[in-house]
Amino acid sequence: MSKTIAEKIFSEKSGQDAHAGDIVIADIDQIALQDGTAPLAIRQLEALSFSPERIRGVEITHFFVDHAAPSPRKELSNDQRFIKNFAEKIGADFNPPGEGIIHQLMVERHVNPGDLVVGADSHTCTYGALGAFSTGMGSTDVAIAIALGKNWFRVPETFRIEIGGNLEKGVFPKDVMLAIIGKLGVDGATYKALEFHGEAVDEMSIDGRLTMANMAIECGAKAGVFKSDNETRKFLAERGREDRFREIKPDEEAEYEKELFFDAGDIEPLVAKPHNVDNVSPVSDVEGIEVDQVFVGTCTNGRLSDIEIVAKILSGRKVAEGIRFIVGPASREVYLKADELGYIRTIVSAGGVVLPPGCGPCVGIHMGILADGEVCLSTQNRNFKGRMGNPEAEIYLASPATAVATAIEGRIADPRRYL
Repeated sequence: MSKTIAEKIFSEKSGQDAHAGDIVIADIDQIALQDGTAPLAIRQLEALSFSPERIRGVEITHFFVDHAAPSPRKELSNDQRFIKNFAEKIGADFNPPGEGIIHQLMVERHVNPGDLVVGADSHTCTYGALGAFSTGMGSTDVAIAIALGKNWFRVPETFRIEIGGNLEKGVFPKDVMLAIIGKLGVDGATYKALEFHGEAVDEMSIDGRLTMANMAIECGAKAGVFKSDNETRKFLAERGREDRFREIKPDEEAEYEKELFFDAGDIEPLVAKPHNVDNVSPVSDVEGIEVDQVFVGTCTNGRLSDIEIVAKILSGRKVAEGIRFIVGPASREVYLKADELGYIRTIVSAGGVVLPPGCGPCVGIHMGILADGEVCLSTQNRNFKGRMGNPEAEIYLASPATAVATAIEGRIADPRRYL
């Protein structure tokens, strides 16, 4: 019987003929935890009395300090030391503050096509851009994965998302994903795998695919997956992992629960309005709304191509007076390359602030918490009340191009006139 990408990966990792709806026990290739979720998982492992020598997933487990990096409070500092000490005790990988965001580092360093990956973070689905099946789990489930190197899964049904044609000027993968979420709704794909196809996807860079896979969870999906191709091979080769490339694609006659088609040429720059990601409108409908802060970064849009478009539009211009324009590179690699290419200088010279690699204001812990009544336009993936640290503030979501246009004008702006 023909299979989707999800069914193929679960069949391989479980050693059985797996189809949507089946319950399988599958071997896991990589496990990821960040500073907000790792302490609970560690305490669960300790409560289960797993001694270091009995933990089977040590070599595939990676800890990251990115949500509060560097730490703004002693309680968080104590948690981060707790994680570091545990990682050293069992011999697991530990990434201190400054290395970057968990999801960016996982794709830069560890994830390969065909992998099955779990993480104690809902945006673990990001790695599907490389042809992996990756999904978030609760800290307790991830603790079991660390202990055993495997876990149980229900194989999800798959939605095939076809994006035909070519993206117009000023339209980016973030806009495409907002269009999909706007159509499906925040729970329209609960526990489904989204499988992305079409001409627009084939021409999309890995950076763009990472943005789309990252936001699969925002319509309830278990995972967002792309087939592997030459773009995937190139991404791996640049990081010394070309030998890990393998072709991952669905069978021709794979069965899907639902198929949706989008014409890329019909998609325009979009904005998700407060307080839900599916509250999507064309930028023209919200143009002119004044903002106090603009943030470009996060695991959704903190990559080199995102910072590049910001610097290109900002070159020779200034951030509007009174606007806090914050940029957060997703990793040390991204930061150094952006600096080498002059993007950091352009942003700072124009009045922007560049943060250390990490999550920054996105999770509302530090480095950009909003005041009561303030408005932020951000490139992150969520805009519910309090997401950026203040339930009395409002968050709009958009692409990096829309974000930098907004920073220049001090109000929500259409990026197309800058391109």
